[in-house]
Amino acid sequence: MAKDFILPDIGEGIVECEVVEWLVAEGDTVAEDQPICDVMTDKALVQIPAVHDGVINKLYYAKGDIALVHAPLFAMDVAGDTPLPVIESAVNVEADTPAVTSDEQLEDFILPDIGEGIVECEIVEWLVSEGDQIEEDQAVCDVMTDKALVQIPAKYTGTVVKLFYAKGDVAQVHSPLFQMSIAGTQANVVDINDALVKAQTKAVEQKPIESENKVVSAPVINKKAVASPAVRRKARELDVDLTTVPGSGKNGRIYKEDIAQFIKSEVPNSIDTSPLQPAADKSTSKNPANGTGGSRVEPIKGIKAAMAKQMVASVTTIPHFTFCDEIDLTNLIALRSDLKEQYKQQGVKLTMMPFFIKALSLAMKEFPVLNSKVNDDCTELTYFDDHNIGMAVDSKIGLLVPNIKQCQSKSIVEVANEVSRLTDSAREGRVSPDDLKGGTISISNIGALGGTIATPIINKPEVAIVALGKLQHLPRFDGQGQVISAAIMQVSWSGDHRVIDGGTIARFNNLWKSYLESPAKMMMAMS
Repeated sequence: MAKDFILPDIGEGIVECEVVEWLVAEGDTVAEDQPICDVMTDKALVQIPAVHDGVINKLYYAKGDIALVHAPLFAMDVAGDTPLPVIESAVNVEADTPAVTSDEQLEDFILPDIGEGIVECEIVEWLVSEGDQIEEDQAVCDVMTDKALVQIPAKYTGTVVKLFYAKGDVAQVHSPLFQMSIAGTQANVVDINDALVKAQTKAVEQKPIESENKVVSAPVINKKAVASPAVRRKARELDVDLTTVPGSGKNGRIYKEDIAQFIKSEVPNSIDTSPLQPAADKSTSKNPANGTGGSRVEPIKGIKAAMAKQMVASVTTIPHFTFCDEIDLTNLIALRSDLKEQYKQQGVKLTMMPFFIKALSLAMKEFPVLNSKVNDDCTELTYFDDHNIGMAVDSKIGLLVPNIKQCQSKSIVEVANEVSRLTDSAREGRVSPDDLKGGTISISNIGALGGTIATPIINKPEVAIVALGKLQHLPRFDGQGQVISAAIMQVSWSGDHRVIDGGTIARFNNLWKSYLESPAKMMMAMS
């Protein structure tokens, strides 16, 4: 019987790879552990081996195609394999699963892809309990990724049987999130391939809980350190060399339990492997004499962790330079005041931001290098036709930068509606992954909170970002030399000096500034 080989996790955060070379052809007979193909991730070249003896039935990708992790890579007829019996034997592998009637089916809800590059998320709140009746599309739980708060809905109508995670736990993408009993579905009509995928995902979980009465093979030290990304991450956290850890799995595969056992056997008296105490205990650990001197430890995760990684990657790989200027917004403020009430009656919230964004898009038509991306080796520059302009929003879960797509083809009113939608969503932490992807340049309105000058960090892989300072009414000279009150805003640009020089950013800023200081010129450029 043909079985699909599911492309496994091949690196932390890796969600796709390029098929570099097939080492077999359809119809070839292969042996277990024989190399099947070479794939290239964004980190390394990886060789994919066969997990069974058999015959290659189908190759799902051609050389040069992009293959997705957790999707079928190839199919093969497994030697000596027989058709599976009724699916109930695969479904009832867990001892604590209740009996299922003939018209009900137990099904694990597999946590789907919830954003590009997202491999795990934190359970913020369960909205249902075990035993609850739920409807299709009913919200089951809120999860926090490193980009946004996402609500997970039910796929079917039925009863919640088991929640695999507690509130605060970290759930893995493509692993079971909860189990439910689906009414009105025959258990023996479940797709066989789906059952195989589930069996594969549960295999690791079953390994450490096998009966003690069974004969267990002695652990083997494998110098290749065969282990999953989660196990490797655990080893890094504990500063353990995996090549020295005996693995209890097939071919010396190492599990988390093997690491724990190794630590206990090597240094039983020097390392405490007991569960960590809650952070609250640390915060209440104070000097008994005067009640002071306490401390509190919080993990950096979610949006904050993602921002930390992104900013470090940006400042360590991009040579930043900053350019500052001031803009007289007196005329633009007068125009907005004239139009504000009129558009408010139409449900349009007309702030200053849509004008900044539209003027930026108009200026980028003359300076397309501001709307580009450079590759890591700085050998290629990609120019984008669409102006997807991001705006940093200080949300309740951290800094989010949703972007407005195709600003070059939108009117100011259309941009204003998008600004309102994305700002409201971001402040609630519920921005969709699509709104966070594909940005080409960013605006940070730091002046809304105070401050005039900034040195913003570029949102990699973009090549520029501008920070808007607070609006101030300052004395300036008019054309006749008279002192007047002007609405002045300081702006601070950061550019990627590999592709943008000081002269380019200055000329670009002058054009952008002219549109904002003379709204009539901006309107004419839109025609």
